[in-house]
Amino acid sequence: MGWEWVTRGLVNQKLRGINSKAWWPVTPYQKVGSPDNIIFHVDDINNFQMPGSYFQAFGRIVIGKGTYIAQNVGIITANHNLQNLDLQAEAKPVSIGEKCWIGMNSVILPGVELGPHTIVGAGSVVTKSFVDGHCVIAGNPAKVIRHLS
Repeated sequence: MGWEWVTRGLVNQKLRGINSKAWWPVTPYQKVGSPDNIIFHVDDINNFQMPGSYFQAFGRIVIGKGTYIAQNVGIITANHNLQNLDLQAEAKPVSIGEKCWIGMNSVILPGVELGPHTIVGAGSVVTKSFVDGHCVIAGNPAKVIRHLS
């Protein structure tokens, strides 16, 4: 599977110019903005093969080792300025701890920090940090629905 990702990534990134600034293979069905602001362990390159995901990365995005990110997940580091929608608000970093799982169709908003082993339920909107980790969060806005031992 890895060679297939690399080959597809090279064709789409280098020849077609899709996500061309990323140094790693990214599926053409995903949007990676400012790849220099994304930090992840190379063993977790599978996170960049899920269709529909969006890594905005105006600010720094850190993804801990062993984390899984499902399809159609949005990780956002900057929103529009509420007073002037033509402008971006200041970017805030997003940090995802080790061995987390971000469920399908979830959105993680600017400034969020998720501690280790945080499970984000499908379709959740994470608006605040859960730095202690070891929990399942879900909903809009996301809240702890279960602690993990």
